[in-house]
Amino acid sequence: MHVLILGGTTEARELAAALSGVPVDGARGSGVPVNGVPVSGVRVNGVQVTISLAGRVSRPAAHAGDVRVGGFGGAAGLAAWLREHRVTALVDATHPFAVRITRNAVAAAAETGVPLLVLRRDGWTAGPGDRWHDAGSLAEAAELVPRLGRRVLLTTGRLELAAFAHVTGVHFVARSVEPPEPPLPADCDVLLTRGPFTLDDERRLLRDRRLDLVVTKDSGGAATAAKLVAAREAEVPVIVVRRPPVPSGVPVVGDVGGALDWLRGW
Repeated sequence: MHVLILGGTTEARELAAALSGVPVDGARGSGVPVNGVPVSGVRVNGVQVTISLAGRVSRPAAHAGDVRVGGFGGAAGLAAWLREHRVTALVDATHPFAVRITRNAVAAAAETGVPLLVLRRDGWTAGPGDRWHDAGSLAEAAELVPRLGRRVLLTTGRLELAAFAHVTGVHFVARSVEPPEPPLPADCDVLLTRGPFTLDDERRLLRDRRLDLVVTKDSGGAATAAKLVAAREAEVPVIVVRRPPVPSGVPVVGDVGGALDWLRGW
């Protein structure tokens, strides 16, 4: 069995670790719980695991299994790779906003007959005290910004800052793992840092930078949710960009345990 995981998320790392029989940090071992799922007893004998990364980060976190970096060359290139490497199951565990990669995975799976699973953690849900504003796109979020704040935390990713480049009269603080490429907003401080961030980290950032608005994509999960709690506590509004839907007809699970159950069927 050869499983190709399209990665870039925590869930992708955890799934690769579970299938490879190693803990998430890459140290060899067995029986280590991964996202609450014990590795012992779920590993498929003889499974080959390849995890594919887009290569947008120069120093990615450690991953179990064989790691390849870079694109495939669209749907046709991915289909050719699936055939050449005799992949028997494809798991799309990319970021919920990686629309193009998911679309290519659907097309390549249909062309080759390789079964495809989409692994997507659940999105966030507003609770009591949250002051969320829904946006259907980054462009829509950019239009909302001047109405809601003047000192804005942008956590949309370094490749998405161009959507806010035309916004004037607003001071942006953009958090990024690596330096973003222009265009950027005219008044923008870039914080080069890697998460996850604790609740105290987020409280301090909002307070010290006197931020009055947060803009984020609905990535879901607990790793980046502390900023939402900090915003709620400080009564700071949040613009949440809705995630795109998963293509119809594709099986979807929300966690690593569900992905392991699906893979057992193949």
